[in-house]
Amino acid sequence: MSYSHYTMASGSRTGRRTFEFGRTYVVRPKGKHQATIVWLHGLGDNGSSWSQLLESLPLPNIKWICPTAPTRPVALLGGFPCTAWFDAGELSEESPDDWEGLDASAAHIANFLSTEPSDVKVGIGGFSMGAAMALYSATACALGRYGNGIPYPINLRAVVGLSGWLPGSRGLRNKIQVSHEAARRAASLPILLSHGTCDDVVPYKIGEKSAHSLNIAGFWNLTFKNYEGIGHYTVPKEMDEVCNWLTTKLCLEGSR
Repeated sequence: MSYSHYTMASGSRTGRRTFEFGRTYVVRPKGKHQATIVWLHGLGDNGSSWSQLLESLPLPNIKWICPTAPTRPVALLGGFPCTAWFDAGELSEESPDDWEGLDASAAHIANFLSTEPSDVKVGIGGFSMGAAMALYSATACALGRYGNGIPYPINLRAVVGLSGWLPGSRGLRNKIQVSHEAARRAASLPILLSHGTCDDVVPYKIGEKSAHSLNIAGFWNLTFKNYEGIGHYTVPKEMDEVCNWLTTKLCLEGSR
């Protein structure tokens, strides 16, 4: 079924919230199935638009899973409801994080990957808020748990974030560095971030700062690329770089 409900205890005063996720679109591999990547759309979008673009990429050995976020009120939009992986206000370190929304979406995403064959490499990617969600999943993977303490079950092999930001950056360095295992996982997880220098939705400096925050927290296998004069959208050159990076990091056969 394309729709699912997810309930997660957060330890917050509000108790439990139920999130109803939208339709999921799947792009089957045209060649040998070597990797599965969950790709996450941006605020107000859905999985369909990205599934069409991903299907056109020269990556025949990747299965793409493109879920749709729940529809919820978003503080950034004055409480207007739209598809969003979590609630978001001002994009700054001072803005409170919606841990319950982040954890519920991260668990929903991990659930897709938990049923993949053991010999298939798994990863998460996304654009804008989808990139933020991918990076939150990367930190959960390194820490070995969600923000609410529930164990994170997936061994991610690649994370891609386009035009996004890092939620939960406050205190991340301390959380990673107090655990040898977390530090090891952070250092070994390949991450590709890219951002347009003229982005007027998620400013370039926020993307740059997110990359810096990840790096000082111990995510050393990180590549940050900037695209001069590009706004809040993707361009063919950027997607070519994503293809090349995934082919290399996931050791894919017969791509490109």
